[in-house]
Amino acid sequence: MKKYIVSAAMLLAAVSTYAQQDQNTAADAVKFSMDNLTGTARFRAMGGAFGAIGGDISAMMINPAGSAIFLYNTGTASVSSYNVNNKANYFGTQTKRNDNSFDLNQIGGVFVFNNSKEDAFMQKFTLGFDYENTNSFDNSIYTAGVNPTNSIDKYFLRYANGIGTEGGIPLSTLNNANYENLSYLDQQAYLGYNGFVFNPSTDDGTNTSYVSNVPQGGNYFQDSYNSTTGYNSKIALNFAAQLKQRIFVGANINVHITDLINTTSFYEDTGNAVNDELQSLQFDTERYTYGGGVSFDVGAIVKATENLRVGLAYQTPTWLRLQDDITQRVISTNGGVTTYTDPGITMTSDDYTIKTPGKWTGSAAYVFGKNALLSVDYSIKDYSNTKYSSARYSGLNTELANTLDVAGELRVGGEYRIKAFSLRGGYRYVQSPYKNGTTIGDLTGYSGGVGYSFGGSRIDLAYSWYQRKSDVSLFTPGLTDAARVQTTNNNIVLSYTLDL
Repeated sequence: MKKYIVSAAMLLAAVSTYAQQDQNTAADAVKFSMDNLTGTARFRAMGGAFGAIGGDISAMMINPAGSAIFLYNTGTASVSSYNVNNKANYFGTQTKRNDNSFDLNQIGGVFVFNNSKEDAFMQKFTLGFDYENTNSFDNSIYTAGVNPTNSIDKYFLRYANGIGTEGGIPLSTLNNANYENLSYLDQQAYLGYNGFVFNPSTDDGTNTSYVSNVPQGGNYFQDSYNSTTGYNSKIALNFAAQLKQRIFVGANINVHITDLINTTSFYEDTGNAVNDELQSLQFDTERYTYGGGVSFDVGAIVKATENLRVGLAYQTPTWLRLQDDITQRVISTNGGVTTYTDPGITMTSDDYTIKTPGKWTGSAAYVFGKNALLSVDYSIKDYSNTKYSSARYSGLNTELANTLDVAGELRVGGEYRIKAFSLRGGYRYVQSPYKNGTTIGDLTGYSGGVGYSFGGSRIDLAYSWYQRKSDVSLFTPGLTDAARVQTTNNNIVLSYTLDL
């Protein structure tokens, strides 16, 4: 058995590519399939209920036909202040974490081309574009508590011993292989073995099974700090047209950009270790995910009467092509000696593709003359259609199909104008994408805002609040014990709109 040996860290970092076995989970695919309420201040203040209203730059993200409602060339830019508060409960221990960030989250414009013939079939058409951060990943969660039964050893042993026909990793590989030549699965076993988390069950040289080096009996103190930074952004290129007096149609070509850094630092104190048993361990991982994708939108708005508008829009699935850079290290204490297992290598994964589900949105809005309006949107998204495109992810795709469900989203918004001032309010309810309703819970949100028109320009301010609960597992697979986390978001948005 390796005893009192400190593995030296490599001084120079290298970059390498590992085999097709990788670190992706079903939860990763769900993360990239979920939307957030972003956009202009007017859009957010009214809860994003713009599917039948149009006339706002961000409305094209819900229903591309909304751009044909504009009367003038228009441009809008928005800045946002984000506040995220997480309260975690891990085996009865409560922890809190609060984060703030600031971002130029939206900029876009619409150009209007009118037909001089009053009786023309196409009264006008518009060309538009909009850039939005559709989801900010700036967030951090801190959990701490005493786990009465499970240790980090279960994570590393899962990779060392394998599952089903996967088989265990040979001891000769752990002793002799270079880290950069191993698959991701075998790298996890390598880190656990060199961190003294487990030992070979035999020393005959043919060993492929391993036993824990963690003291039994439970009551392991564990804490985990998980920090994410980055964004999902979307660039919409829009065409819309007004047909006769009452029909508006439109379409978008959307380019998606993903840039996400996820940093996790896990620590465990195993308690009363004796002799050569593992006393404590710190496991650090940084994962940088980047890439992009494409999607398409189509939609229509009809003026049923002078006051009533109805809309219907469809957003196709998004095909995201992503890649990961990963660095990992383990710091462990065993028999009073601290071991640093730090390969000093950034591993770059093969490309992979995630297909997110499409979405249908039905909308209705009632306009009370020039002074007020009330709008309702309802969207449907079948999250069970989320999938990885490669055959090697068949197991994860089965898990996604079996655990995810159809989820609805209700958005309600209203606006009342008093001369140059506008008062706005909104409500938003989003169902859980999971059948159990707890892995990620339902979302409830409220918003409000004000606006002031200068004639040829407008300034808008909005505040939005929303909250949801979720189960956050420390590791998948292995140590799957989850903290129950309540996430509360407080966002302030300021927009400036210029009509030309």
